[in-house]
Amino acid sequence: MQYRRLTPLLVSALLACLTLMGAIAAEKAPRKPPNIVVFLADDMGFSDVGCYGGEIATPNLDALAAGGVRFSQFYNTARCWPSRASLLTGYYAQQVNRDPMANRPKWAALLPQLLQPAGYRSYQTGKWHVDGPVLAGGFSRSYELLDHNRNFNPRQHNLDDTPLPPVPPGTDYYTTTAVAGHALEFLDEHETKHKADPFFLYVAFTTPHFPVQAPEADIARYRGKYSDGWDSARERRLKRMRELGIYDGTLSTRDPLTIPPGNKPNALTAKIGPGEVGHAVAWDTLSDEQKAFQAEKMAIHAAMVDRMDREIGRVLDRLKAQGHEEDTIVLFASDNGASAEELIRGDGHDPAAPAGSAGSFLCLGPGWSTASNAPFRLHKMWNHEGGISTPLIVRWPAGIPARGEIRRSPGHLVDFAPTFLDLAGLKAPKTWSGEPRPEFPGKSLVPSLVDNTPIERDFLFFKHAGNRALRAGNWKIVAAGPNSPWELYNLAVDRGETTNLAAAHRNQVQQMSDTWAKADLQYTAQGATGGSTPVKARTAPDR
Repeated sequence: MQYRRLTPLLVSALLACLTLMGAIAAEKAPRKPPNIVVFLADDMGFSDVGCYGGEIATPNLDALAAGGVRFSQFYNTARCWPSRASLLTGYYAQQVNRDPMANRPKWAALLPQLLQPAGYRSYQTGKWHVDGPVLAGGFSRSYELLDHNRNFNPRQHNLDDTPLPPVPPGTDYYTTTAVAGHALEFLDEHETKHKADPFFLYVAFTTPHFPVQAPEADIARYRGKYSDGWDSARERRLKRMRELGIYDGTLSTRDPLTIPPGNKPNALTAKIGPGEVGHAVAWDTLSDEQKAFQAEKMAIHAAMVDRMDREIGRVLDRLKAQGHEEDTIVLFASDNGASAEELIRGDGHDPAAPAGSAGSFLCLGPGWSTASNAPFRLHKMWNHEGGISTPLIVRWPAGIPARGEIRRSPGHLVDFAPTFLDLAGLKAPKTWSGEPRPEFPGKSLVPSLVDNTPIERDFLFFKHAGNRALRAGNWKIVAAGPNSPWELYNLAVDRGETTNLAAAHRNQVQQMSDTWAKADLQYTAQGATGGSTPVKARTAPDR
């Protein structure tokens, strides 16, 4: 039999054909969706993280931002449990009956359940704060920290919905380290048993939420750093934010009067001592004793953020060691702004105990909350920018080409669910448990993440504890309390909310207030379609 030699032209044609066939086969082959990791801080302000202007050492989060993108206008619900409801369901809290805390409607599935058709296995560690057992929400493994009053020796915590023994005092347990440790355990188990499957890991820290408690070695790194006070800290952070390009506006006016309704400054001073301060007054008006005590509190807060960053670094290192750095989208956010609350819970406060130790129960308070939320106005629970605007850092090496860029398109926690379903190649189900589901109010952030495409939406809705707001484009109406009039701000030039334009633009206020009222009525009605009997709390309701 005689063979004909292949000419160079024929060889090239065959190679081109094989390349095309390979490309077609690759296109038809199902693509594994990215792994998803969400880190959620608890009561952390907009400028606490270094890459958002803060002086706290957060090298792991800064590196995450350098390898991805930061959002400068990302929003939450202003409070712990409504934010978690929005993140895990994709709906505003009012739509799923989570304000106040109550049972979700049957149609309000959680993210792990929605991601299961794409083969995801899901893991939760840390704060839960959603109705029902964790595993019933679709998670395969869970470490649930129910005791939010004790960072060193929690009495209530569950592993896979089964109670664990209380942690005895005097051990080396610390909540932030334990939450990350269980995340590592779940990652290792997934790598061993389910490596072929994508995973969703939800790491919900309980810090820097009160009580401000941290290991002494961590506090020591910041002791003396805040002796010049919150007014100077706000100015330094503003300068740094402008240098970073994360914010170019003005600084909000420090509010010396507005405090949470549960705060009782005189009673608190009697229990804690004369160093406590109940309002965000000018730093220069404090006594030397007050300045020293307040500086120590901020040092503890900084230590809590620092420790959280170190534990995030441990998880990121494990992802890299397992070869998942490229194919994992990692997100970091906070559930609300820093808290101005001042109260004593748990085991009470021992004035003789070192500040930040297990025997102390201190809160950040309105002075330092104002600094943590700089440049924005007010605190957790309010719908002014200080309560609802916090960082969002996103890195996905295989899917986001940007490195160190800033995204200025507004986003919200309700966008997480549609974003993750988009990444998984899934559509939101029309029904769940035999009940019809409303459309998601949020949008997929994928276009903005990939090439900075603006996210088009009609409005963002806010309502909590009588406070309310609506953002439409760059206009925002907001009111502090159910009986307060609407304020109006142009956020394009005034995110510090310093100049109320309501009197000059009455028609704008009326149109937006009508939109807010219509949305509130619709969302409340949707929430009422499910169970409305309050869940019996497994621990004291968190604030």
